[in-house]
Amino acid sequence: MNGLAIQVQGLTKRFDERVVVDHIDLEVPRGHIVGFLGPNGSGKTTTIRMLCGLLTPDDGSGTCLGLDIRTQAQEIKRRVGYMTQRFSLYEDLSIEENLDFIARVYALGDRRNRVRAALERLGLESRARQLAGTLSGGWKQRLALAACLLHEPELLLLDEPTAGVDPKARREFWDEIHALAAQGITVLVSTHYMDEAERCHRLAYIAYGKLLAQGTAEEVVHQSGLHTWSVTGEDLAALAEELRAQSGVDMVAAFGTALHVSATDRERLSDAIAPFRNRPGLTWAEITPGLEDAFIRFMRGVADNVQ
Repeated sequence: MNGLAIQVQGLTKRFDERVVVDHIDLEVPRGHIVGFLGPNGSGKTTTIRMLCGLLTPDDGSGTCLGLDIRTQAQEIKRRVGYMTQRFSLYEDLSIEENLDFIARVYALGDRRNRVRAALERLGLESRARQLAGTLSGGWKQRLALAACLLHEPELLLLDEPTAGVDPKARREFWDEIHALAAQGITVLVSTHYMDEAERCHRLAYIAYGKLLAQGTAEEVVHQSGLHTWSVTGEDLAALAEELRAQSGVDMVAAFGTALHVSATDRERLSDAIAPFRNRPGLTWAEITPGLEDAFIRFMRGVADNVQ
């Protein structure tokens, strides 16, 4: 559990003239679940591929499981489980056949027992002979995770594994991830879901190729420097437009039946909302900013890297 599973400095990747990953420093402690967050096109997948040896960085250095990401990529691949963003197993093979194929790729001994154990662990026994192409999103997710675990990796790199999966399947998936972490397996998982981010031990947030924050959820929110008020009442859509026009307000966002009104300057924010706080029918309360508030704040200060 001690030490770092991932430690990279200045990690950079370019495609033609576009810098997709821009000098990232990232640390992932062993045995932890680290959420890797950011908008589409932010560089999450490219970073994950560099960490597991599928892409060579253009700049930067570091280690994954103590192995050099530049010179020991083949050894890293043997000790890491990588679950791609899209289902990448054979849809015309059964669940059991897919797992047996993966076991052959890794040249694993005692394949039959390893496959049987993987089926049991992910609750796939009753569907072992079902073709992968006929599975729902949640069952495909289970199969992909089972394939990642066959060779007993020390590190799992999961690229948006729950996209398009129903809430029940998502919860079951996260229960399994926490069980794996309790056994000492390190997990780096990219996600768009804030509820999933809150289930991680630590977070790293990337936007447009730049790493903007990392730490626990509380530390990331603190790094945003935001101060936030919640307001409830009637006609919040009109109120939001009025508040956005105030010079001391940086952000206004709807959250269910409330608005979150935020800024980095607490005194200016207080002055900006003062005329509205006595308005009949509105209830105001100062609150701790949420992760979504923090991430939107981080994005506002970074230029899009699309050329």
